[in-house]
Amino acid sequence: MEEMIARYGDDILRLCLLYLGDRHLAEDAFQETFVKAWLHRDSFRGSCSEKTWLSRIAVNTCRDMLRTGWFRMMKKSRPVETLFDLPAPQHADPAPVRDAVLALEGKYREVVVLYYDRDMKLGEIAEVLHLPVNTVSTRLRRARALLKRLLGEEVDA
Repeated sequence: MEEMIARYGDDILRLCLLYLGDRHLAEDAFQETFVKAWLHRDSFRGSCSEKTWLSRIAVNTCRDMLRTGWFRMMKKSRPVETLFDLPAPQHADPAPVRDAVLALEGKYREVVVLYYDRDMKLGEIAEVLHLPVNTVSTRLRRARALLKRLLGEEVDA
């Protein structure tokens, strides 16, 4: 388990940060993800990569957290500012793009994060989200259109 945390820990924490938009909640989701992985390590069949398996657990954990009554009542006062506390991927993450991604509806945000930030292929995303590849492709196309509109309005303002 320590090896998995060392290998995938930053990726999973970043995924939780982007999904939940709150550093403390993301840390909770991160911990819960690895606890679940440890408890269910015998159920890992190897039909996908460890990264895909852990990402699936992390996404489901984040979804569960978002469904709680406590989270729905909690007000988010600001977008994720702590993304840059983690090792950044090769590309820059400008604030306007980050804010636009966070403004997307959850089903669009998750495919954008997994595709662009986690560099997953459509098939891997489909495995993580338990969706058909065509659905993932459609959501990604719609998310791009929404982002273009959001960023276009911001540029025109």
